[in-house]
Amino acid sequence: MVMPLNDPSMLRSLAADSQSLDSLRAQAKQSPDKALKAAAQQFESVFLNMMLKSMREATPQDGMFDNEQTKMFTGMLDQQFAQNMATRGVGLADMMVKQLSRNSGALDMKGAAASERGSVITPASLATSSAAAIPSAYNADFQQAFMNRMLPHAQQASQPGGVPVHMMLGQAALESGWGKHEIRNADGTNSHNLFGIKAGSNWNGKVAAVTTTEYENGVARKQVQNFRAYPSYAAAFQDYAQLINNNPRYAEVLQQGGDHAGMAQAMQRAGYATDPNYANKLVQVMSKLDVKS
Repeated sequence: MVMPLNDPSMLRSLAADSQSLDSLRAQAKQSPDKALKAAAQQFESVFLNMMLKSMREATPQDGMFDNEQTKMFTGMLDQQFAQNMATRGVGLADMMVKQLSRNSGALDMKGAAASERGSVITPASLATSSAAAIPSAYNADFQQAFMNRMLPHAQQASQPGGVPVHMMLGQAALESGWGKHEIRNADGTNSHNLFGIKAGSNWNGKVAAVTTTEYENGVARKQVQNFRAYPSYAAAFQDYAQLINNNPRYAEVLQQGGDHAGMAQAMQRAGYATDPNYANKLVQVMSKLDVKS
């Protein structure tokens, strides 16, 4: 049985603890991972309460003690039962957390790689449609650890042609959600493709086929695309540097020097991404990097 949304007891259940909702909102800003679990538990509680109410309504209620007052107190009791059961867990909340964590970005901060790549993996979040990463990727320590791991590869790849280190790290972080959502091969192994570079007809290496979001005339569309797969992060950085250095399309990017905004806008104009907001996202990421070219 489906409970109508205008059912009084249902509304009381949803509005029973406004302070808890305010606390959840605050927690979502400070610790998104914990907030996700708390929200899943609240959903589980509401679901269980609906189930109990449906069971009550399916039971004959024509006894001498059945009246509006007893129904009200029975509803309150069922609500408390539901909250207690959700606290202990019946498995629904855990399944939701697992699924949403897996899809989150599915959901995150994957920017795009178009032009030769022709596609864009856009950012998403559990909190808002414009958020930029998987929850744990918001953590400054996590971001610093990612930068420390990738910095030597960026520095080495930057030397031959002068592609700015902070731009390389910025795009690697943006495209992969600070390493939280890297492109995977069919067998689950890492493709090391931090930049979302597509496997065009001139690519002779391994390929990873994944579903991406592409913008066509401002409309986001899901498509399966082939991306380059590398044996290591070092190889990925080298290939990215060669792409920027050797393709005339990106000549304007290298002319911007250390201007973050200029480089990001030049990358978007060159067609690296189809995401209309790509330049702004790249600037925001590069602003978090404490490195020099």
